[in-house]
Amino acid sequence: MVATQERTIAVTPGANGIGAEIGGVDIASGLSDAQVAEIEQALVRHKVLFFRDQEMTSQQQLAFGRRFGPLEIHPFASFKTFTSPPDEPELIIVEAFPENPMVAEAWHSDVTWRETPAMASILRVTDVPEEGGDTMWADMAAAYADLDDATQRHLSSLTAVHDWHQFRDVLHQTGATAEQIAELVERFPVMEHPVVRTHPVSGEKIVYVNGNFTVKINGMSERESDALLQRLYKLAENPAYRARINWQPGSIAFWDNRSTQHAVAGGVKGYRRMERVTIAGDRPF
Repeated sequence: MVATQERTIAVTPGANGIGAEIGGVDIASGLSDAQVAEIEQALVRHKVLFFRDQEMTSQQQLAFGRRFGPLEIHPFASFKTFTSPPDEPELIIVEAFPENPMVAEAWHSDVTWRETPAMASILRVTDVPEEGGDTMWADMAAAYADLDDATQRHLSSLTAVHDWHQFRDVLHQTGATAEQIAELVERFPVMEHPVVRTHPVSGEKIVYVNGNFTVKINGMSERESDALLQRLYKLAENPAYRARINWQPGSIAFWDNRSTQHAVAGGVKGYRRMERVTIAGDRPF
């Protein structure tokens, strides 16, 4: 347990230098400014925070998220790719059904195809499946730190193209017209970000490509780009960089989307329902 007299929350770090359990807070009853500041510091340091035994409403989850910054509205929610209540567009409902156990099993950072990708997300479980469905996070700052100096220098000179191409078929299947998809392509064109971004608070260097949304590295042939990207994608799969949560009633995960990737462990059995709010971010540099 890491705790001091000045601290108003309890922080229990996990293994591998990523992840921490946060105690001493009841999110539903509201947080003091000091608690918010301490949670912000813990988020940057530990990259993903776990809260247990929290009972709250969707509105209280939204209020909690707003303590850390403006909330993002996912641009595809209105096309049933995700579900958002009409009066709470910042809230995303993520469901997996026995007949359609769709979960995000590929390692990724959220919405890196945006000019200003998400800063962080807060995910709350409302229905725990009978089996499976754990979520995992990978520390991409640790992944960068473990690279040799020459590779670090090389990667830090590169930029990559990010695109939401994987969503296009999903949008079409869920009722979006060709005209609507074309409008979204115009609103959200392909975006370039550095292959290694700098965390705006900690200054850490972070490998910032992912298999879902990064499509090529600039200045390379397709073959060279694909080979390097495949190597970098595999960094997130290293168990040495990993934190994991086994979802239980009242569990919440709050992760730094700038410095991590996440994925859902397979084998979900039964109904799984979660609610997510996402805090808007800034442009990677």
